[in-house]
Amino acid sequence: MTDILTATAGRRKRLPIPEAFRQPLAITGGIVLALWLIVIIFAPLIAPADPLSQAFDRLQPPSAEHLFGTDQVGRDVFSRVVYGSRISLPLALGLVLTAMCVGGLLGAIAGYFGKLVDEIIMRIADLVFAFPTIILAMVITAALGPSLTNAVIAMLIVTWPAYARVTRSLVITARKQEYVVAGRLLGAGPFTSLRRDVLPNVLAPVFVLAMLDFGTAILLLAGLSFLGLGAVPPAPDWGAMVAAGVEQFSAWWLAAFPGLAIFTVVMAFNFIGDSLRDSLDPRTKGAVQGRAV
Repeated sequence: MTDILTATAGRRKRLPIPEAFRQPLAITGGIVLALWLIVIIFAPLIAPADPLSQAFDRLQPPSAEHLFGTDQVGRDVFSRVVYGSRISLPLALGLVLTAMCVGGLLGAIAGYFGKLVDEIIMRIADLVFAFPTIILAMVITAALGPSLTNAVIAMLIVTWPAYARVTRSLVITARKQEYVVAGRLLGAGPFTSLRRDVLPNVLAPVFVLAMLDFGTAILLLAGLSFLGLGAVPPAPDWGAMVAAGVEQFSAWWLAAFPGLAIFTVVMAFNFIGDSLRDSLDPRTKGAVQGRAV
């Protein structure tokens, strides 16, 4: 009896964490993202100096006084990397969530209603897909003018079709299911059926795509800033910092540390996204359950 009570108590104490988030890669990615979240929240306390202050000697290598060295105008690189997280991560988060909502909604409407609505939405998506993502984003940003806001708008225009296509294919499959047909026969309208019966059953793959796209969004935003089409100096943007570091080959730390920041964030999101995808794939779900911590 005692053993049974002990086992029951142990099961009750165990946190209801999904198996996808108990994989080693997911745990590693979660820890990295948690650290960056702390950096974003407490950036004024962590950064030793104003990221725009030019009060130090120029091109000083990493030292105890300046952990990441100083740049070509005497700014503390560590402070700029810390404050850069407040630009790159929130912008990527807003971009992906907006693209997921816009693309998911359009794809759901196209997949559920079909016919002319489907043709119009999908042909627009095909038009966007006809151009390389980064090239189209560069053209749109250059037309609107270099700024972070315009870079986000350009990225939104080139990223929503991916969510529309995925959602459309899932909705086409889901709308033929018996529970959806039964709901329509019971009097549910098309938008009620779409909202209540269809969308809740197609959100998981779209969410996985969004997790994988966080890293891509950070890379693309950094790429636009690297090309001078994103953040406007002297904003402490990671992509712009890498671009400035490329011009100073002898000062390796100028590009190395912001590049390392981009690398860690992108890999963290990819780790979590891969774990979620594996846990939802029936072919790999058993292996994922066996690796759960």
